[in-house]
Amino acid sequence: MTPSRDISRLIEIMAALRTPVTGCPWDLEQNFATIAPYTIEEAYEVADAITRGDLDDLREELGDLLLQVVYHARMAEEQNAFAFGDVVQAITTKLIRRHPHVFADKDGNIAPAGVKSAWERIKAEEKAERAARRPAEKTTHQSLLSSVKAGLPALTRAMELQRKASTVGFDWNDPRAVLSKIREETDEIEAALDRNDANELAEETGDLLFALVNLARHIGADPEAALRTTNAKFERRFAHIERALAAKGRSLEGATLEEMDALWNEAKSAR
Repeated sequence: MTPSRDISRLIEIMAALRTPVTGCPWDLEQNFATIAPYTIEEAYEVADAITRGDLDDLREELGDLLLQVVYHARMAEEQNAFAFGDVVQAITTKLIRRHPHVFADKDGNIAPAGVKSAWERIKAEEKAERAARRPAEKTTHQSLLSSVKAGLPALTRAMELQRKASTVGFDWNDPRAVLSKIREETDEIEAALDRNDANELAEETGDLLFALVNLARHIGADPEAALRTTNAKFERRFAHIERALAAKGRSLEGATLEEMDALWNEAKSAR
């Protein structure tokens, strides 16, 4: 088995890894549920490489993410459900259907202004078709929010839930109104702290996070991306503390909180 630029080689390798007796013991033990966390992790690794502007790393991470697709497709094929080719056919069919302004005949093209409405109409048609294929008991209640995937990261799902609700007018019109809601939530957390109720504190903290996501949406910020940026900033500033202490022959464990705070403020000033 040799490396190749051909997707068929990756499919062959995955099949070999999943072949009983001769395959990899670890790979043979996996199922959709055990692989799902890796799929999510690899998607985040792709986003991280993009954030860092590292195209070499992006190439590697995209390969890792592609492996996840091939892995799930192989397990489905073993159950006679579908194969990798079916996955490709499904997405190509969807892309062609959702872009009539690109792939339609000349007389079927639509103006750019109509692209979004056509996209939404076609998505609604696809959703109805999927619902029709499901057992009746699963389609008894169709909430406006049903299309928001449960497996999304919590911040992203909060954003999508809010965005979906806003389509029917359930929304604030001013970011400052959201800011007022954030202040209200912090007051409720303070009250919960006074009561020392752990469950209530967890719930109120969730409410605060939800309100913060709403603020991000109203100001046009992606909460996931914003938090990743802040995480990176925290790492840089904390690394400054470590380097400054190390230069003095000191360790984090031996430093006081006051010393670390002073170095943190020093890092903030340096930006």
